[in-house]
Parts: sequence; C-alpha cells; structure tokens
Amino acid sequence: MFALSTPQRAPGAKPRTFDETRNLPRLPIPTLQSSLDRYVTSLRPFLLESGELDQGLEQRRELARSFAEDGLGTKLQARLKDLDEISPHNWLDDTLWLKKAYHEWRVPLLINSNWWLLFRNDPTVPAPIVAVEEQGDGGFTEWQVRRAAWLTARFLNFKARIESGDILPDSSKAGPLDMYQYTRLFNLSRLPLPACDGSSLLPPLEKGRHLSVLIRDFIYEVEVLDPSTLDVLPPDVIEQRLWGAVEDAISRKDEPLRIGVMTSDGRDEWCVNREHLLSVSPSDKNRKVFESINHSLFALSLDSHTLPPAQAPSVSANLLKASVDAHVQNCSSGGLTPRNRWMDKALSIFVETNARAGMMGEHSPCDALLPSLVIDYAIAEPISLETFPPHPCPPSSTGWSRLDWDVPSSARADVEARIDAAEQRGIAVIADSEPSQLHFEEFGTDWIKAHAKVAPDAFIQQVLQIAYHADQGQFSATYETASTRMFAHGRTEVIRSFSEDARALVLALEDASSSSATRYQLLVQACKTHSALTRDSSSGKGSDRHLFGLKLMLQPGETHPLFEDELFARSAEWKLSTSSLGSGERFRGTGFGTVWPDGYGINYTAAKGRIQFGIESKKSAPNTSTHRFKQHVHDALTGLKRVCEEGAGAGGEQKARL
Repeated sequence: MFALSTPQRAPGAKPRTFDETRNLPRLPIPTLQSSLDRYVTSLRPFLLESGELDQGLEQRRELARSFAEDGLGTKLQARLKDLDEISPHNWLDDTLWLKKAYHEWRVPLLINSNWWLLFRNDPTVPAPIVAVEEQGDGGFTEWQVRRAAWLTARFLNFKARIESGDILPDSSKAGPLDMYQYTRLFNLSRLPLPACDGSSLLPPLEKGRHLSVLIRDFIYEVEVLDPSTLDVLPPDVIEQRLWGAVEDAISRKDEPLRIGVMTSDGRDEWCVNREHLLSVSPSDKNRKVFESINHSLFALSLDSHTLPPAQAPSVSANLLKASVDAHVQNCSSGGLTPRNRWMDKALSIFVETNARAGMMGEHSPCDALLPSLVIDYAIAEPISLETFPPHPCPPSSTGWSRLDWDVPSSARADVEARIDAAEQRGIAVIADSEPSQLHFEEFGTDWIKAHAKVAPDAFIQQVLQIAYHADQGQFSATYETASTRMFAHGRTEVIRSFSEDARALVLALEDASSSSATRYQLLVQACKTHSALTRDSSSGKGSDRHLFGLKLMLQPGETHPLFEDELFARSAEWKLSTSSLGSGERFRGTGFGTVWPDGYGINYTAAKGRIQFGIESKKSAPNTSTHRFKQHVHDALTGLKRVCEEGAGAGGEQKARL
C-alpha cells in the first residue's frame, strides 16, 4: 500500500515523503564499554541518596568490568551483532522491541498501554452546541456527525498525501528522520494471540476503503474511498453515509452484542473469547467481521452522550478544569465503562454529541508523536461549510452496511456472560485510573528560552523532578522518551532524566541557605546535562536499549551478577514515566497510563505561551494522587520562574524563595 522507494528528484525539487528513508543509517550497536560506562554513571544519584557513593560505585564498576572481561559480555555482544546481520533495518525494532515491549504484555490495553489525545474544539461549531457539557443518551446531533465526516476527510487526505509522497519528510537539526511509522497508522489492528499478540497485515487496496463505525455498540462498515479511483469521498457524501448508519442504529429493536467491550480486557482473556466467537460461527461470518474491522482505515465512535464533568478534589490556582477532565475520561476509556470502543485499532476517533472530539491509539504500531502530527494536520483546518449543504445531509441508503455477529441462540447466553465479565473488569480498570490535565498558562517556551536561557524540554524535566520529590519525599528513576528516528526504522531510547545534577538542583531548592545565584547555576547545569543525555539517546548512544538487547541474548543457564544487582532493576523502575508531543497548539490534552502502579504517567506539550500536562495515576496506590501532583507541578513551575528572575543576575548572596 505504501511505496518506500521513489525516483531521483530533479535538482531543486522539494523532497518527497520517503526520499530519505532508504538513505538513513542503521541503528548502531554501541560498544560494550561505552554502554557500561553510561550505565554506571547513571547510578550515581541513586548511590548518593543511599550514602554509598564510593563503595557502591566501585562495586558496580567491578560488576561492569567482570561482565566485559569474563567473556559473557563479549559473547552477548557478538550475538547481538549476529542479530543485526539478519535484521532488514535495525537489530532492535525489527526483532525485539515490538514483542517484548508490547505484544507479550498481557494487561488490558485500556489505559495501561493505549495513549489518548483531545482535539481542540472546532471554531465552526456554534458556541451553544459546544457549551452543552452534559447529555445522556440523547441521540445524535447534526454537528457531531458533521465534524466526524470532516475529520474523516482530513485524516484520509493526509493518508493520500503520504502515499503520493506529497508530505515533506520530517527532519531535525541532526538531519532527516525515518518516515516508516507513517505507514503503520491506517488499516491496522492488534490481534490477541496466545502468550504474544500480533499485528494484522495491511490489506489489499480494494479491501481497505472503509471505516469501522461504532454506534451504541453496533458496528458498521462505512466506505469512505471511491472504489474506482481510491480518492477520498467528499465530506458531504461521508456525512450522508454516517447518517445512514446512525439512523439504522436508532431504528434497531435488537440489542447489540457488545463485543467491543472485550477488547478492553486482559489480552489472554480477550484471546480466549475471540477464539470462542470464531468457534461458534460455523459460517465463518465472525471471522469476516473481524477482518473488516482489522482492515478498516480506522475506528470512528459516535457517542450518544457528552460526558458530564465529574467532581474531583479541589486544588488551588484554578488547576481543575472539569469539562476538560470529562473529555479526558471519554477519550481514555469511553467514560465509566469501555463501551462503543474497539481498543485494538491503531487509531480510533471519538466524537461526542456536542462535537467534542478526540482519539485513542494502540501503541505498538508506532509512537504517539507520529499520530499527533497527523492529528495536528487534520484539525488545522476547521469545518468548511462550503463543502456541506446548509442543513444535515439526508441519510444515505448505500455506502454502509451492518457488521453483525453470528452467535446462535444456544451460545448467546454464554457470550453475553463473557461480555459482562469483561465489562466489569474494564470498569474496575477505569475506576482505578485518575487521569487529569494541567493547563499552565503563565509562561511557555518563549519565556524559558529568553529568561531561563535553557532548553525548554530540559527545564520541564527539572520541574517534574522537583514536583515528584515534593510529592513523594524521595527521588525515582525517570523515563523520558527519546526518538531514534534519525536511523532506519528507529523508534525510541531512554533518557534517564534523574541525573546527579537534577538531584543537586532539587536539594538546593529545598535548602533555605542556598542562594538565588547558586540555584540558578544548578538549574543551568542540570539542563545542560539533560540536553546532553537527550542528544546521546537520540543519536544511538543510549545504554538502556543496548543492555536490554544484551540481556535478551542470554541463553538458558547463562546469567551475570550485573543483571541480578538490585540497583540494575531499581534504576529502571520508571515510577516517573514521561514524554512530550511538541507544542500541542491544537490539542486540548494528552495522556497515557502510568507504567508503575504507584507512579505517574505524564505526557506534556510546550507551546510559546503555555505548557500542558496530561497526568495519570492509580487511585489504589496509597502514595499517589494526580490532583496533588498537579499542584506540585504548578508550584515547581512558578518556583523555578522566581529562581530565574532572581538568580540569573544575582550576586550570589540573594536568597531565592521556592
């Protein structure tokens, strides 16, 4: 479906989407010694915390020396190089990462793995429509379906431009970036399989022209590409077809089999239930329904509600925006129950009755940054009324069809019991999750660059270190995503944001005797260190993925004390798991679930005058609170602002207040 090779372009012609993809270097395998040195250095702040720096550091240096010199480390490195020899693009992402990071994980995709993103409201939608912040099962609205049709056309316009090579390739200061992940956005689903999941294959062009549209838990196949040209249908035609499916769902007297609820279950449970659905359908109709969903361009959920704002703990500084958090709840889980969703799709769009819209993504095909760029394109242009008639398009009787499940009456009660059990487990996952947004609008990247004079991402990472220490009274191993897309098929590496310099800054801020100048100097140094870690991680010089690969090369009976050391595990307990999505100018919010049950999952965007944080934690954890952490983040931001204002030009004795 996607052509990755393109002809040589004429001199002066703009580069096409995949022009640079085949020219990118392979992801390097770092030298054994360089990764061991970086790993040991990353342990310094942990050893400083325990008061065992000299003894502990020497102990870990000895472990690293023995690993490198006793032959096992060299042997594992050789095996990794052999793996690289047989990997088409790179040793990590071709063979190891997808399986170990995603497909073998058996927890529900719901909140635990899938990411979510909230779209800004469309300015074309009348204000009174958007202002309706609560509506039960009130049917469906004109602007809801119209926005769904418009978003569909915009997303598919981007897809068409990618396939034609019309989208300029992404690039950074280091050069062009790999574009392969853009080919993993549409027409894909994750498949629940025993022990380890898989991904569906891209379908032939003629089988991938439709959406999977979910309406009150009924599922419809709606064609949105012209069958002869494969061009995107006009938005008004898409609207007519969506209305046709909506009217059909409203008129139905039968109860839907809520199979989509099962996709929110644990992967083993969903695997068993999916196999059961296939076994009770002797006509193979259920397999054809699954194939239609797997091959669809993306899932579109038209919700017959607008989720109301919920009560939450009060916090100062107007940090709680209940309508935004209701939007978060709908996008992260479907509300209080995981209905009208298909969690396995690579991309799923949701539109509520007040035209509020957002998206969820299954994480394994690509990292969230790529779909966020597509989303930014899709919502950059508001609904064009010129493409629609002045009133709702009449429902079309063609271009859509029901996707009904084949469950004989003898098996119906059993299937419904399985659905009910899956739904109760999904409700428990949702009830334990506490997702929220912090919209900080006192300053953004412009102020950070002009006054703090440091890299904005490094600044925000120090904010998170300060907030976490204030929240927990201790430090944690911190994960930040670094993109390795400067390499062929590259995905991510770890930035270990909890550094020795970050620790020194936090302790100085809590020390009343430290001066403004000292605090500011420590901030600058911590940010410099973080920026250096970021550059190394993005350029193939990180240690985490390398050590991960080496450990996977162990054969039965092989082991080494390096991997069994308690600090090896503790330094990778990512109780603070973070990533960023650029400026996020058109996003109302973002988020993903915490990796560690007693930690925080934090996604943030940083624009010129605003920083937004999506924060998630578990209510069952006695030590965490999303709303409390929001307050600590707010306080850390305003506190560092004072440090910069007072300390950047201070003489060294002036005291800062934090």
